[in-house]
Amino acid sequence: MLNKYARAFFTRVLTPFAAFLLRRGVSPDAVTLIGTAGVMAGALVFFPRGEFFWGTIVATVFVFSDLVDGNMARQAGISSRWGAFLDSTLDRVADGAVFGGFALWYAGSGDNNMLCAVAIFCLASGQVVSYTKARGEAIGLPVAVNGLVERAERLVISLVAAGLAGFHRTFGVPGIEILLPIALWIVAAGSAVTLAQRVITVRRESAEADAAAAGTGRGSETTS
Repeated sequence: MLNKYARAFFTRVLTPFAAFLLRRGVSPDAVTLIGTAGVMAGALVFFPRGEFFWGTIVATVFVFSDLVDGNMARQAGISSRWGAFLDSTLDRVADGAVFGGFALWYAGSGDNNMLCAVAIFCLASGQVVSYTKARGEAIGLPVAVNGLVERAERLVISLVAAGLAGFHRTFGVPGIEILLPIALWIVAAGSAVTLAQRVITVRRESAEADAAAAGTGRGSETTS
């Protein structure tokens, strides 16, 4: 959902920065790698210690590399299958780091096994949601569905909530730390719905494709 509306806006905003990096000889792949490393650092260094505000600031800055690298590749005319593969693969790594950081906090000093489990579910379901689309496309289906909570929604909801929750520890704002647990439950439920949407879509599209193939086969036999 957010991909449809926000990506175009931020792409326009970040185009000058992407052009600047190209002029300095930076490659899109380098931006992808640095961006993933930055997200991992923000999530796995700060989140397990409960430093949600600073962890969110660091992770958010590097999350935008996902838009910058693609923009650079298009401007330079060097879009490639390798670049798309690398970008998609490292997106999964970054997502895993974010929710892994939350899980480590709740498994440790956060002392909440239920929320640790919810964070792990968010991590796993996010990976499976992405896999269902990739696998569906790999077998020749369009997987034409905009899921309720896709990658952009998962990151925005969780990072905004984590950043605001961090105001409790960093700035002493009372009661606001409840936002992160609420966000994790929302992401978990939304991811489950999105997974169901994609599975149902692939089931329908595969049935339609099989029926069309069978019809074509019968038509060829009749003609012959």
